[in-house]
Amino acid sequence: MYQTAFLDLPPLMSAAGRVRLPGSKSISNRVLLLAALSAGCTTLHEVLESDDTQVMLAALRALGCRIDATGAQTLQVHGLGGQLVQRQAQLFLGNAGTAMRPLTAALALLAATQGAQFELAGVARMHERPIGDLLDALRQLGCPVQCLGQEGYPPLRVGDGAQHALRLDEAIRVRGDVSSQFLTALLLALPLVSAQQAIAIEVQGELISKPYIDITLAMLARFGVQVQREGWERFVIPAGSQYRSPGALHVEADASSASYFVALGAIAPPSPGSAGLRIEGVGLDSIQGDIRFVDAVRAMGAEVEGQPNALLVRRARWPLRAIDLDCNHIPDAAMTLAVLALYADGPSVLRNIASWRVKETDRLSAMACELRKLGAQVEEGADYLRIEPLPADGSGWRSASIHTYDDHRVAMCFALAAFNPARIKVRIEDPKCVAKTFPDFFETLFAVCQTDAAHIPVLCIDGPTASGKGTLATELAQRLGYHRLDSGLLYRLLGLAAERAGIDTRAPALQQPGCAAALGQLARELPLRFEGQQVWLGDEEVSAALRSEAAGMAASRVAALPEVRAALLELQRNFRRLPGLVADGRDMGTVVFPDAALKVYLTASAEQRAQRRHLQLMAQGIPATMADLLADLQARDERDRSRSAAPLKPAEGARLLDNSEQSIEQSVQQVLDWWQVCNSGPNGPAGCL
Repeated sequence: MYQTAFLDLPPLMSAAGRVRLPGSKSISNRVLLLAALSAGCTTLHEVLESDDTQVMLAALRALGCRIDATGAQTLQVHGLGGQLVQRQAQLFLGNAGTAMRPLTAALALLAATQGAQFELAGVARMHERPIGDLLDALRQLGCPVQCLGQEGYPPLRVGDGAQHALRLDEAIRVRGDVSSQFLTALLLALPLVSAQQAIAIEVQGELISKPYIDITLAMLARFGVQVQREGWERFVIPAGSQYRSPGALHVEADASSASYFVALGAIAPPSPGSAGLRIEGVGLDSIQGDIRFVDAVRAMGAEVEGQPNALLVRRARWPLRAIDLDCNHIPDAAMTLAVLALYADGPSVLRNIASWRVKETDRLSAMACELRKLGAQVEEGADYLRIEPLPADGSGWRSASIHTYDDHRVAMCFALAAFNPARIKVRIEDPKCVAKTFPDFFETLFAVCQTDAAHIPVLCIDGPTASGKGTLATELAQRLGYHRLDSGLLYRLLGLAAERAGIDTRAPALQQPGCAAALGQLARELPLRFEGQQVWLGDEEVSAALRSEAAGMAASRVAALPEVRAALLELQRNFRRLPGLVADGRDMGTVVFPDAALKVYLTASAEQRAQRRHLQLMAQGIPATMADLLADLQARDERDRSRSAAPLKPAEGARLLDNSEQSIEQSVQQVLDWWQVCNSGPNGPAGCL
């Protein structure tokens, strides 16, 4: 997951491959609560790992429910059988409506009947999301419920520590035209108090987001409660209903998350030789209403083929066909249609989406605002959006920094704007907000998208030994969310591999016929892989071994060989991957990436570099003298400057940065300032040479 302040998406040109979706948020949080309320142990597979499920898990554990992680995305929930273990707790539920609303209802009923008191709070935005209609229904039942701030909004206190008789004889009335989560919350909670009599719920007003109620009813049935539905106006929980563990349950992949990749397949030309984009984990028979997003995309002209637990999507009609659609049945996925509308052949209208205003942000206003940043004309109504497409020839598109409002769906759907025909970049602010439902969204996107290498930005850090290239490059890569290439590490890896293979890299041996050729062949076959901070050479983790002085000396010697440099050149250039690259080491800007947008030549006095190296070695417990280190650095500098193959020197147009008197933070900020200037053009990094 990207933790950066922003993520710049280069222009994207095609897409192909396979996408494996995360588990459904709606299903995950429902089944976690149901498993906790049931008697017995339930094993849940493919549970979504996200911010929303984490707050639900934390709340259930705080209530005394034992939950064990038994494998990747697999949990064992030891149910409470509807009996409270803790009778007082303060629960923080972030901005997770799928946790706040059902827990409010369940805990209000349990607190009233068993004598307990709980407080439920969230982030500031959660305290702006109305919950008054649910509270009114709970008060009808006789549950003590108190708003601790503004009436009708969290934070809340449910229960007062005493037991109360509930009023279950009359139907409970709840509005259905604000959020379907209020009805879902009651449906999930009322089986806890239906042992003696049936309980009816009557919906007032038109029920929105009906497919989400279908999910709730299906999950209730899996846990042994068969709700009787009379149209969409009346629901009856039968007398004697009791939650029973199904033993094991697999969570379906998230159909809302599928919408971004279904849309991607609709707008992105497939890569040469590709049949399209395959989306795995959800099929056309999904129980989730958002699978009907497929119907909307087909109406716009895309080809979508349903396969067992998968979808295959291909771009067909282009431009897409404009639509006028009632989106009540796909409120979350409809946000993706708002961005697809930019690629249509006429104005599109998305109707019946008033519920957007009470989501993670006011999504109606947010989508209109951010679409306009891209150049679109948008009409925002009380419950609709009318979106004019942008020209297919690229004119009218504007580079934009998309504000995401701490809303995961805003971030994900606007990533599709990177396929704009103007080939301009799109900045996504606060990309980590996708952690709410799809933490690896951007990594998944980049894995199936392609673009020309020229569109992928490269920032080069070059300079002499011990100038701090590696430290600076690491910090820059983390701040920008880019990949990192340590070219010096490649030469060190080659030196280590040569030692393992019995190839002598000392200077006299390198003069022998065949030695350079053998090293070149070894470089071409280097079994190298990076895993986080670890470096692997074949099956051996070699991170520590690479930092030795001997490895550094060997790297300096083999780096001078033309055969080695030619063999490693292609390997290094293959590190140029979406969304961008920070490359550090010798010759990055002169030989490997001469077209890099920004080239920095980092240096410091030999005395300063020797002192830094001395401190590093002392911290590692390695004895060294300043005089020896200084002499060694000066010798290396002379050798690197005078070598016949690509002598060390600043690249043409490189920015010179002497960090002798700078902290690492000062150096990082200086380079970021330069990068911002280089990256300010509409087409991304045009270079600042």
